[in-house]
Amino acid sequence: MGFAEWTLLIGGLLVTMVLTSTLLGRLPLSSAMIYLALGYLLGPAGMNVLRPDPFVHAALLERITEVALLISLFAVGLQLGVPLRDSRWRLPLRLAFISMAAMVAMITLLGVWLLDLPLGAAVLLGAILAPTDPVLASDVQSDPGTHPDRLGFSLAGEGGLNDGAAFPFVMLGLGLLGLHELGPGWLRWWGVDLLWATLGGMLIGGVLGMATGRLVVYLRSRHGEAVGLDVFLGLGLVCLAYGIAQLSLASGFLAVFGAGLALQRVQEQPQPYTHPLKPTDDPEGRSYDELATHSHHASATMRDSVRGFNGQLEKLAELALVLTVGAMLAYAHPLPAVWWFVPLLLLVLRPLSVWVVTTGERLTQPQRAMIGWFGIRGIGSMFYLLLVLSRGVEGVPADILVSLTLWTVATSIVVHGLTAQPLMQRYVNWRQRRLAELNQSSLPD
Repeated sequence: MGFAEWTLLIGGLLVTMVLTSTLLGRLPLSSAMIYLALGYLLGPAGMNVLRPDPFVHAALLERITEVALLISLFAVGLQLGVPLRDSRWRLPLRLAFISMAAMVAMITLLGVWLLDLPLGAAVLLGAILAPTDPVLASDVQSDPGTHPDRLGFSLAGEGGLNDGAAFPFVMLGLGLLGLHELGPGWLRWWGVDLLWATLGGMLIGGVLGMATGRLVVYLRSRHGEAVGLDVFLGLGLVCLAYGIAQLSLASGFLAVFGAGLALQRVQEQPQPYTHPLKPTDDPEGRSYDELATHSHHASATMRDSVRGFNGQLEKLAELALVLTVGAMLAYAHPLPAVWWFVPLLLLVLRPLSVWVVTTGERLTQPQRAMIGWFGIRGIGSMFYLLLVLSRGVEGVPADILVSLTLWTVATSIVVHGLTAQPLMQRYVNWRQRRLAELNQSSLPD
């Protein structure tokens, strides 16, 4: 296809998605399901327009998925307004680290015992499929603010954290295959790949996000400078956090997530003897410049503007990546193991890993069941798959990794896309009834 044909295809697809977005909202379908089907039709199994061969173009596809994942991680960080010392962070942390480590261990055992994979390749399979997806979970993600529902907040926090938390296990798998240096007694892995990558990534991102946000708010509210170009601010912060973290051997994913969290928490810097702006009767409301330079509104205006643009960018990234996943399915060999492995992972291993970490968390049974079900696999798994292919994993282990990963992601997109809206609606109705019962029981006789 030439450039004109590509522009026609992309333009028609984008406009069609806008025109049908309201209709999709009324159907038990997710946009990712539509993108997946279109990608399959455009791929080698259909029209042969898209040919994203993961064995040939692993390095290029790795970079594309990496960019999409960074955009999404920053967006998730901007959504989570719960204070960091709040006890509600305990569950996302347990899901992102303990539950994910349990998933890696269980999948590794399956890989060695039932798939005849070398130990290193089995660890890679676990590390690739353990993290949940921050891009595709929009129907169950957390609402902005300091008092979100615990279910959505926990799933969003888990998705933001565990893509970075999976990195040490990927490096461990590569090391066991002789493709990464673990150091004597695994000292490099413990010190650099695990501890420093995790803690250093969050530290670098947090410091950059907080310092940048405070500087911008100060310049705007005190001097009327640095106003506008919030698009550049968001993208620039993502690039700075990722670049510094990677050069420092820390996790770029956790750094970008931490930068979003920190920017979300930048406080207003009100000047003495000033007051917040009052609501206006003007239908158009206050102008951007007026809000962005006011000492009581500068931080919120900056945050909302960055979040709005990044959210739209995230939708484009989702479209591009899920189309690619659909086209890549043609390269996934139809292994017999797919028929038992994918259901086992989604229906048994994920709920089991969640059950372990949610014990004692004062969750209701519906909340525990929903968290166990919505372990959506997606772009994070695709990134790590392409990473290990570009690092030199090949032969039968590579075929097994590609097949199981692609079919797991595709199945997750379909089954979670079909169930997200009806299950979330039932959950909302149940929560409203429960609140009504609690309010009724608290009334005096």
